[in-house]
Amino acid sequence: MPPWKRWYKTARWQALRIEIFVRDLFTCQCGCGVIEGDTSKLVCDHKIPHRGDERLFWDKTNLQTLLKTCHDRDKQKAEQSSLHTRGVWH
Repeated sequence: MPPWKRWYKTARWQALRIEIFVRDLFTCQCGCGVIEGDTSKLVCDHKIPHRGDERLFWDKTNLQTLLKTCHDRDKQKAEQSSLHTRGVWH
């Protein structure tokens, strides 16, 4: 397991995650504007993928609140659109 995966289990991440939700007023930032008080349905998303870069991982300006459904849908869309660049179609 990459070392950065452990960062998600830390108290520091859990506190930062809630801080971002509060900052964003528990509102999805994808554009749908849905407000969700149940934090199990929210994701603290990295706008720019950190890819193990500790500075990007903890950067509050790189974090946003997304509904889990929006996060998963958009992430899936991005991954599907990059299949050709990852060698799947070659």
